[in-house]
Amino acid sequence: MKGVMRGNMNLTRSLEKKIKSLGFDFYGISSVDPSSHVDFYLDWLARGAHGEMHYLERRDAVDRRFDLKKTLPSARTALVVAQNYFQDDSVDHEGDESRAIIARYARGEDYHDVIRGKLRTLHSWINQSLEREVQGVAYVDTGPILERELAQKAGIGWFGKNTMLINPKQGSYFFLGVLLMDLDITPSKAFSEDHCGSCTSCLDSCPTNALLGRDQDGAPIMDARKCISYLTIEHKGSIPIELREKMGNRVYGCDICQEVCPWNIKFSVSGSDPAFMTRKGLDGPALLDLAEQLVKMDDADFRVSYKKSPISRAKRKGLLRNVCVAMGNWGSRECIPLLKRAMGDPEPLVREHASWALDKIQSTNEG
Repeated sequence: MKGVMRGNMNLTRSLEKKIKSLGFDFYGISSVDPSSHVDFYLDWLARGAHGEMHYLERRDAVDRRFDLKKTLPSARTALVVAQNYFQDDSVDHEGDESRAIIARYARGEDYHDVIRGKLRTLHSWINQSLEREVQGVAYVDTGPILERELAQKAGIGWFGKNTMLINPKQGSYFFLGVLLMDLDITPSKAFSEDHCGSCTSCLDSCPTNALLGRDQDGAPIMDARKCISYLTIEHKGSIPIELREKMGNRVYGCDICQEVCPWNIKFSVSGSDPAFMTRKGLDGPALLDLAEQLVKMDDADFRVSYKKSPISRAKRKGLLRNVCVAMGNWGSRECIPLLKRAMGDPEPLVREHASWALDKIQSTNEG
């Protein structure tokens, strides 16, 4: 049993059953002791490796990230849940440059809303079961909290060299959620082993060399400024020219460092939650079709089309920017009419990347 509510074994069994009924694949209990990774994190920020994610460096957020009691002073337990989102029916469009690649996690509904809703349901169930108001705060990748560190402390997995948390039974294709509570539950045994060994598949396969191995204490290091997921989602400005070709046809996120991981190759299985099934049009859409849709849209249209989708985070101009880069990398003259239309877009960001793609296609075809 992952964690025991002190003095109440029956309720602990019921909690485990409830967690499973909500569709979570794994769970564990972590203490709320202050993090031991403060120096590593501050050094990472000082190097600017977080890019434009300035919310990561806010002093109040840093303090709360490393001391959970600054978020919930009464916190005594962090309940960590994990849910698989992998779909093995996805078509691999890696070799088809005419198709847009969207990261697997973004092909279904917005996981923030889905997992947070389940955690709130779980919190309500705990209140009803204990017949008291348990103080609690739910987090799903949106607040100042170190979900992966808590998951490791809760026994769910270890940090891979790709910075992902890897579970020995299912790999790394899962979402994490955390419920901080003032409830006293015995912590799970932390996952202390590193099963990556001498494998460097993720390091060797990253097109932009964003993964930098481990530091002297074993922590994996990433330069987010080079990560394709960062560039296509979090980065709001012009994509560095030297990185554009390396993006290939990835228009939202990147799974390369997960796809090559032996643990995923061997153990990934399809999740069963309908919320994370691939939405129509998001599994390798034709670049020309996607570009046609985006150039016709305004921002309001985009919000409607991508409602409840993680892709909404990129906004119309960000996704169209990425699609322009992908069309330039494809190099087909079929893209020229759409890129010329994008050259008239009201967004300077779109026009810049459309111009780059046009120049690239025309110079390639002339050569």
